Amino acid sequence: MNIKERIPGLIVMAILALGLGVIASKFMGGPSSGPGTKVAVTVPELSAAAQQGKVTFDANCAKCHGTNASGSDQGPPLVHNIYNPGHHADGAFFLAVQKGVRKHHWPYGNMPAQPEVGQSEVVAIIQYVRELQQANGITYKPHNM
Repeated sequence: MNIKERIPGLIVMAILALGLGVIASKFMGGPSSGPGTKVAVTVPELSAAAQQGKVTFDANCAKCHGTNASGSDQGPPLVHNIYNPGHHADGAFFLAVQKGVRKHHWPYGNMPAQPEVGQSEVVAIIQYVRELQQANGITYKPHNM
């Protein structure tokens, strides 16, 4: 078989490989874009615990994670499928506050520890974020990596 006969097959293979790569990236649950990513957030009627979490979130987290956890040019939106409870359980939020986080899902810098935020405040922040997530269709999905 000469090269002219193989070119159409190679083109088809390249197109298939590119298409599979695009499809795989969509199903891997990664963010769709980088810094400045904001999402539209529907804010539900919040429970008393979530209302307290909002106060603490606004004072400590919103600078980077945006109003109503919608994201900013400093940090990712927490109302995003990456942070669903099956991928980032509540314990991940505790660890992020206590120890900080190395950048891994998003092209933002590392998140420093937030030692001024107490454990009971983190509980309320998590309640707030989870209620926002639920109101925006983000529910538990098993982590499959």
